[in-house]
Order: sequence, then structure tokens, then C-alpha cells
Amino acid sequence: MSKPKILVVEDDVDISNMLRIYFSGQGYDVQVAPRGGDALNFTRKQLPHLIVLDIMLPDMDGYTVCKELRTTTRTSHIPIIFLTQKDERSDKIAGLELGADDYITKPFDIEELKLRVQNAIQRSEMISLTDPNSGLPSGRLIEDQLRHLMRTPENNTWTYIDFKINQLEAFKEVYGFVAGNEVQRFTALLLGEVVDEMGTPNDFIGHPGGDNFVLITHTEDPEALKNRTVSRFEDEVKQHYSFIDRERGHMIVQDADGSEHQVPLMTLSAGMVSARNRTFADIREITELAAEDRRTGSATVEEYETEW
Repeated sequence: MSKPKILVVEDDVDISNMLRIYFSGQGYDVQVAPRGGDALNFTRKQLPHLIVLDIMLPDMDGYTVCKELRTTTRTSHIPIIFLTQKDERSDKIAGLELGADDYITKPFDIEELKLRVQNAIQRSEMISLTDPNSGLPSGRLIEDQLRHLMRTPENNTWTYIDFKINQLEAFKEVYGFVAGNEVQRFTALLLGEVVDEMGTPNDFIGHPGGDNFVLITHTEDPEALKNRTVSRFEDEVKQHYSFIDRERGHMIVQDADGSEHQVPLMTLSAGMVSARNRTFADIREITELAAEDRRTGSATVEEYETEW
């Protein structure tokens, strides 16, 4: 499992440096944003597992940042802990009403903040809100998003795309689980970049787990977005292989009996269904139809695999 990512949004350099050093020592991957705008830009590129958010910022207040994060589909699930000098009950209520998960007042006890951070991340993972490796929305959040869309038929402009990383398990056999986790994080970042390039602000990226990712997009050309994702993955995933494997275009996998066989490099297969031209009875129908479309489209890949 990768290090949980914390984003500290704080313009006081002494406090932000102290939090970065302390939480890095606790095993977290800590990034610092001194302004609210920086925080919003960062979360669009790399989803943190949690945000420690100061209310008093030089460009916008923390309430505005929190509201933007909560009303943006891709960032609405991220736990937020407000960090502020204010101690008024009305200020706390205002923050919690905007969707903050917790609130701590300066000066604060660093051990107390550590426990609040741990608890918020654990709560998020325990109720299947996020995948602990990619940081993307997982089980329940994906289902909630689909239920919301199905309950608002007037917004039937969405397309559900099911992505699967082919040969991820074979890759982990050769390169190890840590390298496999890096491929998952790479895929999450790639999906975010393609959505920024070709999608809409309301697009939703999820990670049910393992080699499976989903994208719910409102773009008018989902086929182009899907093809762009698949093409970029095939080009860029090669960086995770050794020079020898890249050059020969396959891996050598050793079986339990000591024999060896060739396995192709990882590719990304995709299938999709759209609400533009049909209605759905339940969530299972959506996911099964998209998975079937993916399997049908990846038949050539499966045939190639069985040749070895």
C-alpha cells in the first residue's frame, strides 16, 4: 500500500513546514499549498487522501475552498479538517455545514491532530469511500454516483466507461506488488489528465479495486475520450518496464514448474454504455453491460494471450 497523501493548505510557512516534517515522519506523503487556488489546482491533478485546510488564506478563505471541493464531483469525497485561529461556535458550524469532516483550533496539540487525521482516513477507507492505493472513490461512492444519475433522468448525458488493465497480475509476478501499485497510481493520474483535457468538471473517476477503473463522463464525445485514454496508457505504461522488456515487447514469466512463457506488455481495455440512448433498471445492468462491451472489444487481446 502506498503512503497516504495529505495536502496541507496553510500560508504560514512555520506551521506548514512543521506539519510537513511531522507528518512525513509519521509515514505520510505531505504536500503544501500556501493559497486556496494552489490547493484546488493540486487536487485536480493528484487526489489527496485528506486535506488539512486553514480558513484564513491570502487569496480566498477556506470556506470557499471547501465549497468548491465539495461541489466538484471528482473531489467531493476527500476528508477535510479545518485548521483555524477562530474559536467561535458559529464558525465551526459554518465549516461543518459546508461538508468539513472535522475542526481543530490553533494553537493545537500535534498529537490530537495526528489522531484526527488517522481517524478521518480510516473512516473513509472502512466505509469503502476511497481506494487506499489510488485515493480514488471506491465501492459505495461509485454506486452513490450512479444512483444519483439514475434518479435524475433529465441529466441523461452521461456515459459509463469500464477500464481494465490487462496483464497487471502477470506484471506483479515479475516486478513485485510495489511496482504494481505504482501502475495503479499511474492509471489514476492518467485518467485525471485525460478528463482535464477532454472531459467536463462533472466527470467522475472511480477505482473499484485492483485492475479495474471506471469513468462516468458527460463529454459529447466519450468515444474520443476512451480512445485517448487507451492510447496514452499503451504508450506511457512502458516506462514501468525494464529496457529489455520494452525492447522485446513482452515479459518472460516463469511458471511453478520452472518453464517460461511470454506475456504481452500491459494494455488498457475499455467498454462503455451511455444513458443518451437508453434507460437502465439498476446499477448492475450498467456495470455488466459495460463489462461485456469491454470483454467483446478486447477479444483480440485475449486471443493473443492464449497463443503463448
